Amino acid sequence: MAESSTVNGGSTVEECEDMIRRSLRTPMVKFLKEHLEKSGCRIGDNFIKAIHCDKKVSGGYVRGHGIIVCSNYMNIQDEVNQVVIHELIHAYDDCRAANLDWANCAHHACSEIRAGHLSGDCHYKRELLRGYLKIRGHEQECVRRRVMKSMAGNPYCSESASKDAMEAVWDICYNDTKPFDRAP
Repeated sequence: MAESSTVNGGSTVEECEDMIRRSLRTPMVKFLKEHLEKSGCRIGDNFIKAIHCDKKVSGGYVRGHGIIVCSNYMNIQDEVNQVVIHELIHAYDDCRAANLDWANCAHHACSEIRAGHLSGDCHYKRELLRGYLKIRGHEQECVRRRVMKSMAGNPYCSESASKDAMEAVWDICYNDTKPFDRAP
């Protein structure tokens, strides 16, 4: 699940659906959708949906159902783009790893590491807007923080199991940049 960074009333489901449609035309989203399809995973027109969420999350990916974007936590186009990109990376991981088990803390941590690292979630400008001012080493620290926040929503993974899993898979998953040649 993508971590929510803002509320401020959010947007309506209809406004968010419009922003999702715009995000589908961005180069990064087009690239990820293309690679999902190359990996054998068809994305239908209804794969990414806007809904009003009760939990304080920006969105999520659910196997067999697709991606949800929480309209009530989305205020601007960039936030929607980030959620769509982050969740498409989870969908890509789910597609290419036939045995991915979201109840397995190491599997979940790996996909969160990849989504945090490859989506741009932890770009220093976004971190500054969140109030994190560290310049050196901020990206890995941000990815670790956001992995732990996302893993907190997994009922199968305690905080200590999540941390242990994240550390165990960190190097392999952080350096796995597929479908990109290198981290964008």
